[in-house]
Amino acid sequence: MEIPQFNTTKELFDYLKANKELLIKSKKAAGLKKADPILVTSVDSGTEKSQTIDPDSTNKVTVEVVINTTGIMDSHKDVHIPGLWTKSLKENKSILLLQEHKMDFDHMISDQVKAVANDVSWKDLGFRFKGQTQALTFIAEVEKAENESMFKRYARGTVKEHSVGMQYVKIALAINSEDEEYKEEFATWNKYIDQVVNQKDAEDNGYFWAVTEAKVVEGSAVLKGSNSFTPTLSVESSKNIEAAQSTSTNEPLKDTRKSQFNTIFN
Repeated sequence: MEIPQFNTTKELFDYLKANKELLIKSKKAAGLKKADPILVTSVDSGTEKSQTIDPDSTNKVTVEVVINTTGIMDSHKDVHIPGLWTKSLKENKSILLLQEHKMDFDHMISDQVKAVANDVSWKDLGFRFKGQTQALTFIAEVEKAENESMFKRYARGTVKEHSVGMQYVKIALAINSEDEEYKEEFATWNKYIDQVVNQKDAEDNGYFWAVTEAKVVEGSAVLKGSNSFTPTLSVESSKNIEAAQSTSTNEPLKDTRKSQFNTIFN
């Protein structure tokens, strides 16, 4: 559901307030949230990490990739809030690493994935932001025989961005206005605005959607995503790793090799 253009900020806020529930239902009903459109931000972020390996030296690599980071107002006007993946990571036993969100065998990169949501500093991810983010991170085996093109791209260090394929569960509207009629939305704004790294973009926009719970279905390698701060952290020649899905940062990982395509989510 697209938001119309308005002549004044007051008209925009009135529309958002009046149609809040409908807009939230539309987001939830739209299917998977994916990479596009591209995020444009005023933040000077720095340079992401990169690493390479000779693709002819091995037939399998282990990649550690960031699928999503919290605290960014993305091109969907969403701000992902830490903890949004906790429930989903406990329940979803078949998370995949895909190419460009295409759910077919030709675009599967790996079905051997460990997924964790860790609190890390932006600096450790290679960016100049202050403070921390919660990074949804995949550790996955990428085999040449499975997807040779993406195997070579990871090995050569050319996969710079990723994107989460997700479904909304809990969303709140945040509006930057002290007017009494937006009391609830302004409280949401005040609750989360200090967590937004590209705060100026949020202030210029006047509102955002705080996403406090979402279902992760897959993570994808993309050319450009709605959240650009999703790098490849490491690539190395690998031995077999347990295909697993973590509930959070420290819980034991469980085998998920069976029926990867049969049940993506409940």
